[in-house]
Amino acid sequence: MPALKRLTLALLLGAVTLLVNGCATSEETAIPWSRPQNWEGQVPGMGTTPGSGVR
Repeated sequence: MPALKRLTLALLLGAVTLLVNGCATSEETAIPWSRPQNWEGQVPGMGTTPGSGVR
């Protein structure tokens, strides 16, 4: 019986550890790749940036 309690405790602690460490935050960061660039979500070659060929 002590082996079953030890296994249950280990599984419970492992599940709690995964839940605590796997949470994401929604804080704004200064990291440039955390937000989309101006050109993302546009059709390739159809941008409106200077030098893109659109007049």
